[in-house]
Amino acid sequence: MKPLPSAPLPLLSGLSAHWGWLIARGIAALLFGVLAIALPGVTVVTLAWVWGAYAIVDGAFSLMYGARGGGTRRWAYILIGLIGVAAGFVAFFWPRETAIILVMIIGVWALLIGIFEIIYAIQYRAAIAHPWTIGISGLLSAIVGIIFFWFPGAGAISLLWAIAAYAFIYGILMIVAAFNLRRWRHAHPAGQ
Repeated sequence: MKPLPSAPLPLLSGLSAHWGWLIARGIAALLFGVLAIALPGVTVVTLAWVWGAYAIVDGAFSLMYGARGGGTRRWAYILIGLIGVAAGFVAFFWPRETAIILVMIIGVWALLIGIFEIIYAIQYRAAIAHPWTIGISGLLSAIVGIIFFWFPGAGAISLLWAIAAYAFIYGILMIVAAFNLRRWRHAHPAGQ
């Protein structure tokens, strides 16, 4: 097997310096998952507000992670952050729209996040830092995005458990990825 080039290592070194932002994204996702389950008698409006707030917070953390990271991959996180903030504002300021629109917004957002994370995992697989966690979270996001986009008629309330479970699993994977980045950073202090 031909060894992969080590070009991603300096870029990974820059991103690993800010592993705490991934933890923040993971915690935000976990909180959204818990809130989505814990809200009794949740309405579509309430779900839109909670999800909108989560998407804005997650997008802000992605923007900060991208802005502080090094190399060209930081632009992917900045784009993910902009998409998240925009989707969050749409859901937050227009919560009375139908459940189908909310589910489609979540679907498009999850699909785009998934695509970017799968690309990231493939590009950094040579570093053996955390590609499996990012890859799995990207695959999970893409699958959820496709399901929500193709079957929006099921309604946001009937998909509440799926949305909450997705957020919870995604949050755990982000936290694991952050600790793997931290471990990689300590093993490669100079990015070598």
